[in-house]
Amino acid sequence: MSLHQAPEPGSDPDSPVHVVFVGAGAVGCFYASRLHHPSHNVYTSLIARSNYKALEANGVKLQTHTFGDYTFVPDAVFPSVAAAAVAQPRGSSSTRLDTASSSSPPPSPLLGARDWDFVVVTTKALPDRSDDSELIAPLVGPRTCVVLIQNGVGVEAPYRARFPRTPIVSAVTVVSAEQTSPGTVRQNRWTRIHLGPYSNSASFSSSPSVAGGDGGGNTTAGLTPAGSSHPTASGAAAEAAAGDEDEHLQKRGMACAQRLGDWWTRLGGIRDVELSDEIGLQTVRWHKLCINAAFNPSAVLSGGRGNADMARDPELRAHLAGVMGEIWAAAPRILGRPFPADLAGPDKILKSTERNVGSKPSMLLDWEAARSLELEVILGNPVRIARGKGVDLPRMQTLYALLRSAQRVREERARENKL
Repeated sequence: MSLHQAPEPGSDPDSPVHVVFVGAGAVGCFYASRLHHPSHNVYTSLIARSNYKALEANGVKLQTHTFGDYTFVPDAVFPSVAAAAVAQPRGSSSTRLDTASSSSPPPSPLLGARDWDFVVVTTKALPDRSDDSELIAPLVGPRTCVVLIQNGVGVEAPYRARFPRTPIVSAVTVVSAEQTSPGTVRQNRWTRIHLGPYSNSASFSSSPSVAGGDGGGNTTAGLTPAGSSHPTASGAAAEAAAGDEDEHLQKRGMACAQRLGDWWTRLGGIRDVELSDEIGLQTVRWHKLCINAAFNPSAVLSGGRGNADMARDPELRAHLAGVMGEIWAAAPRILGRPFPADLAGPDKILKSTERNVGSKPSMLLDWEAARSLELEVILGNPVRIARGKGVDLPRMQTLYALLRSAQRVREERARENKL
């Protein structure tokens, strides 16, 4: 399969399909709203936290550049994973995409516990703080597909470890959306979403250092470094069996990605849904990392400067170009596939960023609000995965070490001030 391929048009499911989004932020609400089509047998629900009351009472009010303004009323809104694991959708809601239409969708059939067809995770990926694969475990049953719409690389590894036989779809979005108030989401531009299967291509055995752990020293045990010796006979048999299982998971994951891509395109009207094979999707993840790993940590460490401001500063521009160039050179060695020619390189990214005046990276916004940073999936995981393949990322490792230390020191001081 080529890196960019539109999903093939399909048909409506014969029986009801139930999708639950774990995380009701701007991105989750936007993509959930384009997937909810009860009249076509696709029912979408949300698990919300701080905005639960607003969503339960009024649904999601969307103000979109692409589709106009509309109200999305999910099939159900749950205050927790536990509630979604045992509750039944209320079956009386709809998505009011056309306010002039008075037709009502069919009621949602009853849904039993652990009976979700798709569990879509759109929360911030913080593996050093919590294991979201454990969080969603009550939702995952024998027919479930897990879908991960999260930033960074290596986000799939804990889910594959916990659910070794569950199909996983990995997704990368290019969308500008924000929740302006609880229950109100504004989509400013872009709608693109890349989908692809995941078997085991980004796994590594060690997680970030946590209490009682090994401190993150053993970071490559779960990978096969370049130039490793040939397996023994028994090892070859195990490797062949693992390869067969990976191929089976890839096929199931691609079938799930195809179904989602069809619904988002044909029913939801998103024109730039793109399907990739497993390595192709990981290539998209590493390409997005060129932006996230360069601009996000640098905005914090530079004292709070925005993207355009950094891109116009000669020394910071050289630094950003160095980080992006490091990823651009390393990713093909890690993945065994070059970046496609149609993906923007470092120079083009920097020139485009110069025009993005006033934009602050999400990591800087999190830092200013004293929230946890997506350090591991944007910096730590790439360094560990690359190291396991015999590739060093010295610039990224430096950013990781400095920002990880800065976050730790700030948190320790905050705890001391509370005493």
